[in-house]
Formats: sequence, C-alpha cells, structure tokens
Amino acid sequence: MDSMDRRSNHRQLGRALCYSNVGRRQAPVPSVIVIGGGIAGVAAARALHDASFQVTLLESRDRLGGRVCTNYSFGFPVDLGASWLHGVCKENPLASVIGRLGLPLYRTSGDNSVLYDHDLESYALFNTDGNQVPQELVTQVGEAFESILKEANIDVVLLVSSSYFDLLPTLQTDKVRQELHEDMSILRAFSIVFERRPELRLQGLAHKVLQWYLCRMEGWFAADADTISLKCWDQARCEELLPGGHGLMVRGYLPVINTLAKGLDIRLGHRVTRIARRHNGVKLTVEDGRTFTADAAIITVPLGVLKSKSLKFEPKLPDWKEEAIADLGVGIENKIILHFEEVFWPNVEFLGVVAETSYGCSYFLNLHKATGHSVLVYMPAGQLARDLEKMSDEAAANFAFMQLKKILPGASAPIHYLVSHWGTDVNTLGSYSYDTVGKPHVLYEKLRIPVDNLFFAGEATSINYPGSVHGAFSTGLMAAEDCRMRVLERYGELDLFQPVMGEEASVSVPLLISRM
Repeated sequence: MDSMDRRSNHRQLGRALCYSNVGRRQAPVPSVIVIGGGIAGVAAARALHDASFQVTLLESRDRLGGRVCTNYSFGFPVDLGASWLHGVCKENPLASVIGRLGLPLYRTSGDNSVLYDHDLESYALFNTDGNQVPQELVTQVGEAFESILKEANIDVVLLVSSSYFDLLPTLQTDKVRQELHEDMSILRAFSIVFERRPELRLQGLAHKVLQWYLCRMEGWFAADADTISLKCWDQARCEELLPGGHGLMVRGYLPVINTLAKGLDIRLGHRVTRIARRHNGVKLTVEDGRTFTADAAIITVPLGVLKSKSLKFEPKLPDWKEEAIADLGVGIENKIILHFEEVFWPNVEFLGVVAETSYGCSYFLNLHKATGHSVLVYMPAGQLARDLEKMSDEAAANFAFMQLKKILPGASAPIHYLVSHWGTDVNTLGSYSYDTVGKPHVLYEKLRIPVDNLFFAGEATSINYPGSVHGAFSTGLMAAEDCRMRVLERYGELDLFQPVMGEEASVSVPLLISRM
C-alpha cells in the first residue's frame, strides 16, 4: 500500500471515528411528559424512567396522588379518596407493590360482588327511629335485591309471601334486559319488574331496607340508579372483578404513591392548559405560560377534567375520542370523616340508616373495626353528594352527624372532621367513571386508544376495571409500554424483548391481611 493510500485510509478511519463519537455524544434520549400525578401517571412515569427515558411529570396540585388522598391531620392516616383494594389476590396488579411495602389490608368481604363489599354479619342497619333492623330481615332483603336484579337481567325470581320471603324453585321469566332492544336505567328496569310481578314489591321496613341496598349500589357507581345503564352495569363491576373480596388499606394508599414516585422529575403546581402535537413531538403549555416539549405525552387527568374542556388540544382530538369523553359517565362519591373522642357505636364494619328512598339512606364506615381509631366515615353518592358539596364543610359535617344521631341518639359530637369535594374540585370534577344509559361499554377502550404521540391512562380508560385504583395503575403501565414502543420505533431502537418494568416487578410477596 503506497503512502497516498495509507493517508486516504487514515482520513476515512478518522472521519468514521469522528462520526461515531459524535453519534454517541448526540444520541437523543427519548423523552416523555406525563400529565397528572395520580396513580396512573406515577405508574407510567416510574415505568418509563426505569426504561431509561427522560420523564417529566406535571401535576396541577401541590401534592401527588390525585384521587388517592391520605390525610394525617388526625395524627393517623385516613383516606379521603380511594381506600380499598378490590380483589385481594396475587392476580391484582397492585398486590406485589403493596406486599413488598408490607402494607396491611383489612378484608371487609371475601365476596367480590358489587352488592356486598362487606360481609353480611358486619351490617348494623337502623330505621330513623333508632331501632335496629333484625339481621334476618337484612339478609332476606339482600337476597330479594339480588333476585330483582336477576329478574331484570337473567331469569331467576324470588317471590314475597306474608312472612316476607319464600324462596321458590327457579322460574323462567321474561328477561327485561334481553327482551328490550333499547337500554334503560337500573331504576327503570326495577319499575318494569314490579309492574310485571307486583308480588316482588316490598312494603314497610323491608322496602326501606331494599332502598338501602340500592343506595349502596349507587355508591359503587357514584351515581343515581336512574342514570346507571342496565345493559352495562355488570360488565366490569361484576364479570371482571378479581377474586379475593375487598380489602381496606389500613395505613392508606399514599405510601404506594410515594414509593412509585421516588426519584422521578415531578413538577407540582403545573397545570397544563394546552397540548400541541406535531409529527416530531409534543409541546405543552402550563397555566403560567411556560412550555415543555418531548417526544410524546401520557395524559392521565380525570375524566371530569377532560369533559370540562379546560385542557385544549391542537389539533383537536378526533371525533371518536371526543365522543368517548362526552358519553362516559362520571359520578360523585364523597367522604365526611368524623373523629370522636371515644367509640360509642356497635362493633360492626358499618352502620346504615334505612329510609323510604335511596336518597334518604345513609352509610357509615367504621374505621375503628379496621384500624383501632375512633372514626366513622359518612359516604354520600350521586345527587346527595352533589347537594352536600353546596354546603360549607361545617354544615356538611353537621349533616352527617345528624344522620348518626337518628340511629344513636346518645352520640357525642366529633372532635375533628374532614370533608372531600371530588365533584367541585377543579382537579377532578368527579369521583370515578360509570356506564350511562344507552352508551356502549367499549367507550372505556376508545378513551384509552392513543392519538398519534398522545397516550391516555387512568381509571376511565380501563375497560375491565374502571373506577378502581388497580385499574388506573394497570392503564398507566399499558400507556407506558405503548409509548415506549412508539418512541423507540421512531428512533429505530425498539427491542421487543425489553419490558418496561424490570423482572423484579413480577416477584410475588404475600399480602398482610387481617380480620378482627
């Protein structure tokens, strides 16, 4: 090789090394902005951070958690928002996180149904005169309630006799849901059942207990029975419920949020007002005018906020996405937490007040049973929750206490109280999603589907587990994985064999479950 060839080769090698070094120095780090610091947002940010993405989480509040809100002002934790793990089992995607943290659960029911989030022996129902409803009647009306639902949905009937209830052999009856093509509300279906089978109507105290069961069902959906879809009400809340029953988070949910958030780039007090998507990335504007750019964004703001259109999209979202946002229901369930000097109520998991209408019924969760603290939690839903949000905190707490005084006249006044406002809080504008009359269940999936480099997560994007913490958590992980694959595909660096979460995420640690 002559000297000219050697010089040429050296120059080519030098250029190659130079380009290689420049490539290494300037190789872009994939970037994502997560909007919303609830469990879906934190889960997504955690997953992408662990996958070596540059992640920034923008949260409008001055705290993390979203509708997970553990308050310590009483000197111990109480949850103003989410407080249950629905599905106490290893199949629950949150089980491994909760287990590794050693967070105890108190199982309120081994039954994973919508109707019984507490075991029947832990009910104590009273009428407004302060007389306790016989436990046998409570159980019998519960069976009648199930049968009315089955009459409306399937083909089983429980007839009423002069002694209240006699279980007769299963009868093939008209199937209201299957017979009628149009959807209707749960309340309308009940009316049709009663019209067709007037012997199913309950009278007197039994009728009031039935209204209390309806009140608890409304609490599950955070909505009134006249707005809940008959065709879709059980598609996620019943058919897809995980086994293991319902477990109360004894120390609150916040430790889960804080653990997932450790080490993340989190900007509190950053309310996103505008999202502009381009072929090469996204540009987000926050309330004070500052902007953030990234390859993609994951949007985890609550359904109520999306409905308010306070978050502007450029260009606008596709019609099918906007229709999903508009047509999904978002309900309200609040908590009025009363802290007493000492316990003066029965040692049951909850107290109930029965009345002529579900609106007039009441539900108190007894935290002393699970945590040892002298606390009762009043939990209004639907229209009652909306009406109470119009009151001051003091007036709302007094209203809850007056409901308690109806059944326990000797009740002492609370020494502290806390009141949630999920319906009027601009960061939520509702508690959780539900199926409304005439709208298909597939809307949850439509809300989840990405739009270009915008990805969506949160409980309202979970077709199997809407309205639950583990549903929101799961969608955060799914959005992170979808986002990771889309962004790495763009950079030509996609590795299909690299999961978002590390291998350690699948390690199963037993849950600490007690029952007093």
